[in-house]
Amino acid sequence: MKISEAATALGAEICQSEFDDVEVKGAYTSDLLSDVMAHAKDGGALITIQAHKNTVAVASLVNISVIVICNSRPLPDDMLSAAKDEGIAVIRTKENQFTVSGKLWDFFHAGGSA
Repeated sequence: MKISEAATALGAEICQSEFDDVEVKGAYTSDLLSDVMAHAKDGGALITIQAHKNTVAVASLVNISVIVICNSRPLPDDMLSAAKDEGIAVIRTKENQFTVSGKLWDFFHAGGSA
């Protein structure tokens, strides 16, 4: 599933659209950025409520392709600017992390649609 397809499947808004529309290789859910650095996988999605510039820095460090911001959190301009500079997609959904994680789990592991 490509980033744009994930956004559509999740009913999410693409908030930072200057990125390569690559295949999402998995997902990791966490709000603790040190945990993300230790456990997130290359080319995956980060599901979080941490809507700030440091999230982008960590995503870049571990080569995250897309940041999924949950609960319709507001996105600061400096976060979106940093994501643009790094080529990381940022999408936002009204859903909570549990729901988004479940939808993506279903897609990746059960062959269902997100």
